[in-house]
Amino acid sequence: MKASYNGTIIAESDETVVVDGNHYFPHDAIKKEFFSQTQHHTTCPWKGQACYYSITVDGKTRENGAWFYPQCKEGAKQIENYVAFYRDVTVSA
Repeated sequence: MKASYNGTIIAESDETVVVDGNHYFPHDAIKKEFFSQTQHHTTCPWKGQACYYSITVDGKTRENGAWFYPQCKEGAKQIENYVAFYRDVTVSA
């Protein structure tokens, strides 16, 4: 699977995990030069607290466009430290 933003591949992996319709990419599959962690957090009742990244490619930024769970609750351990994206990031095979 590949994740693209503003015409550039920002993540690529054959080991994504699909949860709630989102492909979660292993943390080492993202191209870190496009990501900057933000102070934004949300809480999912069954996954835990999510941390966010903004994504910047060629001067275009998607604030809080990606998220990950650094410490998942027991039922979501398969996506711990995996990164997912909002719909304006294209995920395709």
